[in-house]
Amino acid sequence: MGYGAPKVNPACAGNITAGGLTGFLCAAIGLKQVQHLQRSRIMPETILMRCTASGLRMTDQRRTIATTLQDSDDHPDVEELYARASARDPKISIATVYRTVKLFEEAGILDKHEFGDGRARYEDAEREHHDHLIDMNSGEVIEFCDPEIEALQDKIAEKLGYHLKGHKLELYGVPIKK
Repeated sequence: MGYGAPKVNPACAGNITAGGLTGFLCAAIGLKQVQHLQRSRIMPETILMRCTASGLRMTDQRRTIATTLQDSDDHPDVEELYARASARDPKISIATVYRTVKLFEEAGILDKHEFGDGRARYEDAEREHHDHLIDMNSGEVIEFCDPEIEALQDKIAEKLGYHLKGHKLELYGVPIKK
């Protein structure tokens, strides 16, 4: 079951796609985003290109699955991915999708998320950093980025004597009745 396009906080939108960043942007968008941009310039842009660059053997069915994933604007589980990929190539089996997703995850091409609904969902591992708010009624996954939360996490890590290397934030909620 698809949940539609992710909603991204406008404060974060465009950070990764902004071309030609120069040093002065570090202050505007933060060092972490600039470092991610620098990595993304080195890494090929699409899932299919990263699969090839990683040396994975790419069969026609794996290409179809990779293309289906890179065309996704949500967090599909294997069953949803299978439905989408098999619409493109009816010869694809669900077992092939399971094996391919596992291969892509092990190669660092996909990130696996488990949002508490018993299904593993996947997204491109090279996407811009974001956090998730999960609507517990509909299962919709809303992507967001909040500079205050990012700063607070860094501050907490520093206070505890750590340099933060990464994090994952998942919020679970229900819509406020108006």
